[in-house]
Amino acid sequence: MKKRPADAVDAILAQWQRERPDLATHVMGPIGRLNRCMTLIQRRLEKIFSTFGMTFWEFDVLATLRRSGTPYCLTPTCLFSTMMISSGTMTHRLQRLEASGWVQRIANQQDARSMLVQLTPEGLALIDRAVEAHVDNEHDILSLLPAEAVESLDTSLSLWLSALEETPTESHTERNDKK
Repeated sequence: MKKRPADAVDAILAQWQRERPDLATHVMGPIGRLNRCMTLIQRRLEKIFSTFGMTFWEFDVLATLRRSGTPYCLTPTCLFSTMMISSGTMTHRLQRLEASGWVQRIANQQDARSMLVQLTPEGLALIDRAVEAHVDNEHDILSLLPAEAVESLDTSLSLWLSALEETPTESHTERNDKK
């Protein structure tokens, strides 16, 4: 197997190995690298979003509405559930997006007690331009790896995500306490 280049996480692991050789700290490697990659990727994503005058979360809301299909409209509950945020956070975000002219709230014809959130024509034009730049940016980010590595990474992350989504959040200590 080809030796991989050293990275910042290797230095951290070496420090832990020196200070706490009793711990199996090798498990910190994949998670530390994933966190470091996400931090660096997030910077690249935010740079593109900022060229459109938006943040990551604004892009996320607009993209969620856009991919919902015509008429680019969802309930606030559907939005915050999809985005895994609280209803209070969603209310604040929608107020900001509405003030920017990118979304509007309209009456829900199926339920007079609720409102729907819809992309405005300006919001639709903006997200269509931004998502094109976003996809190009993601191509650039992934082009740093060989195609086989991207495919392998995607498969591995998909398997891991499925396992994490199916597993209740329970610590190693809690599992051992039940034995």
